[in-house]
Amino acid sequence: MIDKMMNTRLFQWVDERTDLGAIIKSQLTEYPVPKNLNYMWNFGSLALLVLVLQILTGIFLVMYYKPSAELTYGGYTVAFDSVERIMRDINFGWLIRYMHAVGASAFFVVVYMHIGRGLYYGSFKSPRELLWIIGVVILLIMQGAAFFGYLLPWGQMSFWGATVITNLFGALPVLGEYLQQVLRGGFAVGDPTLNRFFSLHYLFPLLLAAIVGGHIHALHVVHSNNPDGIDIDHEKDAIPFHPYYTVKDAFGVGVFLLGYCYFVFFNPEAWGYFIEVDNFVPANNLQTPAHIAPVWYLTPWYTILRTFENKLVGVLMMGASLAVLFVLPFLDKSTVRSSRYRPVYRQMVILFFISVVVLGYCGHSAPTATLKVVGTIATSVYFGFFLLLPFVHKFEKTRPLPGGE
Repeated sequence: MIDKMMNTRLFQWVDERTDLGAIIKSQLTEYPVPKNLNYMWNFGSLALLVLVLQILTGIFLVMYYKPSAELTYGGYTVAFDSVERIMRDINFGWLIRYMHAVGASAFFVVVYMHIGRGLYYGSFKSPRELLWIIGVVILLIMQGAAFFGYLLPWGQMSFWGATVITNLFGALPVLGEYLQQVLRGGFAVGDPTLNRFFSLHYLFPLLLAAIVGGHIHALHVVHSNNPDGIDIDHEKDAIPFHPYYTVKDAFGVGVFLLGYCYFVFFNPEAWGYFIEVDNFVPANNLQTPAHIAPVWYLTPWYTILRTFENKLVGVLMMGASLAVLFVLPFLDKSTVRSSRYRPVYRQMVILFFISVVVLGYCGHSAPTATLKVVGTIATSVYFGFFLLLPFVHKFEKTRPLPGGE
């Protein structure tokens, strides 16, 4: 089908002016793919699919959403009422809103799985260091976009969650209080904050799309320039593009859409994980919710923050937990990629995954003495993974690679 399209007169006319044919050949028809590619490699394409869905649904929502904290005649705010109007009065507005809300969590699910696959199979190692670093930048922009968008419904949890998070900037020395006021647009979360967050939430996905394009380009350049270094386990047997992999990705998309549609149509709140119950209540700056916590995909870092009694130390450690991802490719000195052939590293990665899940659970739950201890242990395991990584290759006995290597 691609060959027929490339032989059309219209395509040849475009190709003469843009060199589109060479791009398609390098990225699709002549793009090398490993023989042992498995379904864990679907999450990258799924992330791109969800990003497109988020941008499209966001564009339609913006047509009716109004970022204003002014009170209406009913005693609510314009922002909260506009969300209710989308849900009740706009044709299929409820569908677009739930697609966007569920899509935010779905985006993080597939991206976290994508990152986990990279950690497990060593996809961050040379020559993919820059590819990994760009991926970490994408993660940070995603978290920023999600945080800014979380305030927009102007519900109770949105308002107080933004209040807690923006308070963190005040803990920074010298410029902390100034940055806090700039972000809020005043001394407290209010109408200027809502307008700032709305503008940034609309900007970040467009910035994200551009960086994702760079991420994909970097991936294809690395694979094209290193055809012997793209395999999952033993860096051999790279083969050209084959329809099987298109079918495999399509099957993965179908499975993903089944779960996505279930939550959109039958369980958009996802038991309070995707949309909190408190967010169906208009924001009230005189009434604090019983338990304030961010959405589930930000709770691991929230747990790290509150593990430390000193506010400044907590903020710095939370930042360090994300910043350390940038140097991960330079910490692992082993010449073997996949954890399949690295028994010690495999156990470390599994413990790291467990620690992230435990951190997320602790951050989403109300703080107790027991959960504080559990969170402290999980935080230690999280940072311990990176501290031990430079020394693992010195005592780890790797298993023989396929092909006798």
